Order: sequence, then structure tokens, then C-alpha cells
Amino acid sequence: MSNEDEFFDAVTGLDSDESCEGVSEASFKDAQVFDGSSQKNNGSVPQENGIKKHRTSLPAPMFSRNTISVWSILKRCIGLELSKITMPIVFNEPLSFLQRITEYMEHTYLINRACSLSDSIERMQAVAAFAVSAVASQWDRTGKPFNPLLGETYELTREDQGFRLVSEQVSHHPPISAFHAESLIGDFVFHGSIYPKLRFWGKSVEAEPKGTITLELLKHSEVYTWSNPFCCVHNIILGKLWIEQYGTVEIINHSTGDKCVLTFKPCGMFGKELHKVEGYIQDKSKKKLCVIYGKWTECMWSVDPQAYEAHKKSEKKGDNKKQKNEEPNGAENDDADDMPEVQETVSVVPGSTLLWRIDSRPAHSAAMYNFTHFAMSLNELEPGMEAFLAPTDCRFRPDIRAMENGNMDEASKEKERLEEKQRAARKERAKNDEEWSTRWFQMGTNPYTGSQEWIYSGGYFNRNYQDLPDIY
Repeated sequence: MSNEDEFFDAVTGLDSDESCEGVSEASFKDAQVFDGSSQKNNGSVPQENGIKKHRTSLPAPMFSRNTISVWSILKRCIGLELSKITMPIVFNEPLSFLQRITEYMEHTYLINRACSLSDSIERMQAVAAFAVSAVASQWDRTGKPFNPLLGETYELTREDQGFRLVSEQVSHHPPISAFHAESLIGDFVFHGSIYPKLRFWGKSVEAEPKGTITLELLKHSEVYTWSNPFCCVHNIILGKLWIEQYGTVEIINHSTGDKCVLTFKPCGMFGKELHKVEGYIQDKSKKKLCVIYGKWTECMWSVDPQAYEAHKKSEKKGDNKKQKNEEPNGAENDDADDMPEVQETVSVVPGSTLLWRIDSRPAHSAAMYNFTHFAMSLNELEPGMEAFLAPTDCRFRPDIRAMENGNMDEASKEKERLEEKQRAARKERAKNDEEWSTRWFQMGTNPYTGSQEWIYSGGYFNRNYQDLPDIY
């Protein structure tokens, strides 16, 4: 892993791109699915009511970042591109970026709900809720994931949620992570490639989403595409780190012409808009059919447009009365962007329908990188998995494993060793005039957007892992 790209995924706006041509055919060709609960050779995988249980904490709590000054690093790098800055490992979290993007699947039940609905507008509502829920895990997640090594992979099968996923680091310059997820019963396919573009604005880092995500509901012959909002981490140099998402997300149903337009609002001068998401679903004639609103950190609701407008008008009258009696508080702070006070309640319009509500995090989440229950299990190496996983799977990365176990010195040494090994391999390929060859994804055309994208070529779950690169 080169220093040039060390910080590329510091802010994961989970901006996905890419789709799949012919993916439905490639997906289900591969047969064997790894299911840790069915492996009897060890017998120590805990079960409850027939469902495999996953770990609920990490082996060790996170290392304190208070003793490290980001400014001492950044001040030597003024004028350089952000991607050329190497950050100390203490600012990482013990997950690869391939595992971080897998967190898209935390609320897979929303896709399953969309598959079960007969009405196309109700399906769009469920898809919109899924698109918002996909960024919810970033709330308070200020640690950066490890950059994937070229050729690194990750797989996850969750029978309880009904999906399996495979991802691969397909490019190093620029860094691109491709993923492909599919329903275990053939209901959906979800895929894309991710390569956030970062900008350093002095006190904050902004990640611009690049590319398009594609969701195919196979039963309904529907295809949805969208991209993600911008993500910004504030107070990179001084103060408490905090995250906001902003920008417009357009979800298009290519089969019906329906569209959902969502606005992730920036926090604003006094923080009143922090975390808010507001939008609407329209049909192909541009008639607004319903309004969707809520917070990406909390919940999303749907309501009739007329009811929403009437509610907004009554709220505005109340706000105007308040403002006459209130003085603006808080002066401009040149040192840090103070995080606005979080008001975690959404004003629910009468007649609204709840689309999604975030799950509570583990009680000890703050001591464990603010991980959700889902994130806590992603690097778990269950008994018997070694015999089935590809040797390139990031669960085998020694630097991530060392950090997870609380051994920061070993993690730093292993990280440096892996970076040097990757550089040496790249030089060797250049010397022999060899091109890097991806294994599970190939460049192709997204038939819905017409763009060139990384497409899953199938075969991963056949478990033929010969001739994979030695990256660890």
C-alpha cells in the first residue's frame, strides 16, 4: 500500500458506483455458499434458535487518540494533495475499507421488504429508506478504515438477513473497491464500485461521492440507481471530530420512470438542519406522489405532500414567533467548527408512515470505535472459516488483526511491512512489463447508465482460490 493513497478513505461517504451487466446470470452460477453454522468440524459457533450468533464486542477497546496531534502531521503537508498524507495508525479503525462498505447491508431487511411489496411507489419508499440507512453507520465513526491492498477481498454470508456479498480491491491508482451482493433466494442483486475523492479545507475533510450504485429487484424486473451524498468530517486539526452528510441524492426506477429526490441538508448557521433529510417521490410525469423526511441518524417517514406542506407552514409560523424573542447565540470560532447541539427527535407529521428507524448501538460502542452491532462482527474469524475463505480475505490482514487485539505497535509494523510488500510487487510487475489482473470483477458497461464500471464476473463462491496473489 503506497503512502500516496494512505488517506483516501478517511471519510467514507460510501459513494458507490458501478453496476452489473448480466449480473443475474453470473451471480447464481457459483454454487457452494460458506455457512459457518453448518461447519461441524469445530462445533464452537454459538447458536440460538438455529440462528448463528455473532460477537457483540471487539477483543480490546480502542486506543486513545488524545495524545496524537493531527496538525503536527498536516502542517508539514500544506500544498500537497490529501491522498499523499500518511496518517498514524491510531486514527484508523480495525476494519478494511472493503468491510466498511459492507455496512451498506446492515439494513438488508429494507430490500427484502421492497421485494415483497406489490406497489411500485411503496417499493420506491423502501429503496429510499435503504439508501438513507446505508450511511447511518457513519454517525460518530471518525476513525478511518485501512486502505485495501490491491487484490484484497472480503466476503460475507448472512443467512439471517438473506444475502451474501463479495468485494475486491480492483485498482490502486485510483483506489477503487468493487462489491457485489445478492439475495440467497434470488430476489435481488446489489452492486457498485466505490472511490471517494477527498478535499482538505483547512479544518475539515470532504469526501465527494463518485459513481452510481445499482439495485436490481429481480422478481419485479426493476432496476434502481443512485449515488451518495457528500460527507464531511469537521475539526480535523482542532476540536471534537464530527460528521455531516449533505447534497442531493436521486434514486431512479429505470423500469417505471419514477424518481425519488432526497436532500441531505447541511447543518446550517445554527445547526437546525443537522442530520435532516427531506425529499419526495415523483412519477414519470413529475407529479409528486409523497414526501419523505427524517434524519439519516435516526428515522425516515413518508407522508402525503399536502399534509406535509400544511405542517411546514404551521411550523414556520411558530419559528417566526420564537425568533422575534431570541437573540442569535454563539460567535464565530476560528479554531474549531463547534458541533451543533444534536436534537434527535423528528417532528412527525400526522398521518405519516414510518419507513425505517435506526437500531440502537451496543452500550460499549463509544469504547469500540462507535461500531454498530453489525460492524462489530465484520472482522470476526469464526472457527472453520480459514478452510473456506480466500487467502486474500481481509480477515487475514495481520495489521488489522493486531489493532483489533489492542496491539498498536505490532499493527503499525505490520502495516508498514504490507505497504512495502505491495510497493515491491508493483516494481516487480513494472520491471517485467506485467499488467495487474483482477480476479472476480471485470470492467464492463452498466446497461442502465451506459457508464464503464467494474462488474462481478462470477465464480467466487466456487471456492477455487488457486493462483491468488500473496498480498499478506
